[in-house]
Amino acid sequence: MPAYRDFDGDSGVIFYRYGGDWIEVEFQRGIQRYYTYTYASAGPGHIEQMKRLADAGDGMNSYINKNVAKRYASKR
Repeated sequence: MPAYRDFDGDSGVIFYRYGGDWIEVEFQRGIQRYYTYTYASAGPGHIEQMKRLADAGDGMNSYINKNVAKRYASKR
């Protein structure tokens, strides 16, 4: 998984990876730290925005908390 750059140093996200219609995010804390969001669970617009934020290295944790926090397809 690529490391999330977190330019501001204030994110709970540490790694991510994505494919055509999904993104998996690893968070720093929690027993279940890997969350997968899909087009079906969160919507295509949210997934594509999460991909852009992941690549930019800023704003992803905040976006997840405000828009798709419970809309994951799976967690582990």
